[in-house]
Amino acid sequence: MIRAVKGTRDLLPPDTSVWNYVEQSARDLFGRYRYQEIRTPIFEQTELFSRGVGEETDIVTKEMYTWEDRDGSSLTLRPENTASVIRAFIEHGLHQQPGLQKLYYMGPMFRRERPQKGRFRQFYQIGAEMIGSESPLVDGEVIEMVVRYLEAVGLRDFKLLINSVGDAESRGRYVAALREQLAGVKEQLSADNQRRAETNPLRVLDSKDPQDEPVITTLPSIHEFLNAETKEHFAAVCAYLDDADVSYEVRPRLVRGLDYYTRTTFEIVHGALGAQNSVLGGGRYDGLAESLGSRVRAPGIGFSIGADRLVMSLQETAAGTIPVPVVDFALISMGDAAMRRNLALARSLRRKGAVVEVLFDGKLKRALDLANRLGARRTVILGDDELSRGAFMVKDMASGEQSELGEADVLNLVG
Repeated sequence: MIRAVKGTRDLLPPDTSVWNYVEQSARDLFGRYRYQEIRTPIFEQTELFSRGVGEETDIVTKEMYTWEDRDGSSLTLRPENTASVIRAFIEHGLHQQPGLQKLYYMGPMFRRERPQKGRFRQFYQIGAEMIGSESPLVDGEVIEMVVRYLEAVGLRDFKLLINSVGDAESRGRYVAALREQLAGVKEQLSADNQRRAETNPLRVLDSKDPQDEPVITTLPSIHEFLNAETKEHFAAVCAYLDDADVSYEVRPRLVRGLDYYTRTTFEIVHGALGAQNSVLGGGRYDGLAESLGSRVRAPGIGFSIGADRLVMSLQETAAGTIPVPVVDFALISMGDAAMRRNLALARSLRRKGAVVEVLFDGKLKRALDLANRLGARRTVILGDDELSRGAFMVKDMASGEQSELGEADVLNLVG
């Protein structure tokens, strides 16, 4: 028997109804902020991610699915989508469009990491990018939007964590200080962080390994190294969130795992996911476009939601608030003539927007049992007697009341 590859899985009904709800809610709410959808290829030139995400990140060094194409070029399944969005922004000259570019996406990403709760090798992200401004007010609006989205889909008790990782100048001084301090204690770190202590010291701060915690707590805070401009920017972001009544916690050691982040970074965590509790992360990436070859400065900020983890959190904590598919009418037919008549009724009901299930089993008791299991609001029973009178027997499945109605009256039940 052939099974799904480890780290992947099939999304099946009724779970897919939750996915549809999450995705449609994103389209609806992001649209109110004037975001428009972008769809990029699921594979790109490997160089896009090595240059954009960072040569020394775990994603590039350990997790990407990369292969050599027939022409000798190196291609990679996208491990994230911000770099792809910026590549498209540059390639299609979107900076020439009026106003800020506000783009959102949703779709599969790929990383070869150890599968665990809420993490898969093919996983799904919902994300948004706002490109074209360095204003801290833009940062605030992006963060506010994603918080309002989580509230709209019914996620409760999540926590917003924010930080500033500084601009290139202040972060450079901080990284140098980290590297110097870690040099004397790196032997006390986990194997991965011994390597990061030299190649990417910021990533040491992001360690989830308990072995690293005693060392991490002794490291300096980046807030000690922020210059005046970056401090002012971060203060303005916090002021925006205060005005918007968005609760947050400043975490000085919060960093993101990708090299392109500058200044504002943020993460939202939720207890339903256990130790690996991040639902989404994001931040500002003012130099990413230039690192990918743009001659036009294109500062931006964005986020990506782990859709798998969001759906899991909602299923565990907000099941009662998620709309479930409703069958408005289940049509039961006693005989071939009744079936033809019911099929015609089904077409008319669907044209009016009703959800209709035609039950093709001619056994009345079995059909009624199935209608119950489907959660049908009403059943329409049609046999020879009803046909002869030009009527339909309609049963309200909640109250048990039955009434004989003409076709026009049945159609008037819709809505």
